[in-house]
Amino acid sequence: MSVPLQVADGEFAVTEIITFDGLADGREHLLVVFGDALSQAVPIVRLHSECLTGDVLGSARCDCGPQLREALLLMHERGGILLYLRQEGRDIGLYNKLDAYALQDTGMDTFEANRALNFLDDQRTYSSAAQMLVALGLKEIEILSNNPEKIRQLRENGVVVHSQRLTGVHVTDSNRKYLKAKVMHAGHSIEID
Repeated sequence: MSVPLQVADGEFAVTEIITFDGLADGREHLLVVFGDALSQAVPIVRLHSECLTGDVLGSARCDCGPQLREALLLMHERGGILLYLRQEGRDIGLYNKLDAYALQDTGMDTFEANRALNFLDDQRTYSSAAQMLVALGLKEIEILSNNPEKIRQLRENGVVVHSQRLTGVHVTDSNRKYLKAKVMHAGHSIEID
């Protein structure tokens, strides 16, 4: 299905949105194709987990919204593939994520808050993302991510990650501790001043 998406104020990209049936996790994820990405030898791919608070509401507590907007612009300029994965709050869900926010207000970092709520540090899996890419016949990708776990799981599920492009560092006073926790607990490649 062809859908024009706003990638910046007043700037639209014509995209193709592809849905899938029978994914490993049974969820409704989207794959968005920009330009000629499906015919590129090594297209740039962004696996982006849903973040209502950051992507839609503009929360400054995370870097999700800025990372998504960065990916949309980059892919509009050179082609690319966005996988929008329904895994809110590192897959603990929206309400639990808001409970984790409340615990972070008491001094916990985002991973400590997840543990206090009896969740894993990060419950996301990327097997469905790999299924989506393989179903489209993509042999190799360049991943747009700071998260080494995405690369590990894609490779484990048959996707060749040719190279990695790091996202920008989107630091605010409100997300500095969150970004440091992602580096410390999950090994994200983020240079924080």
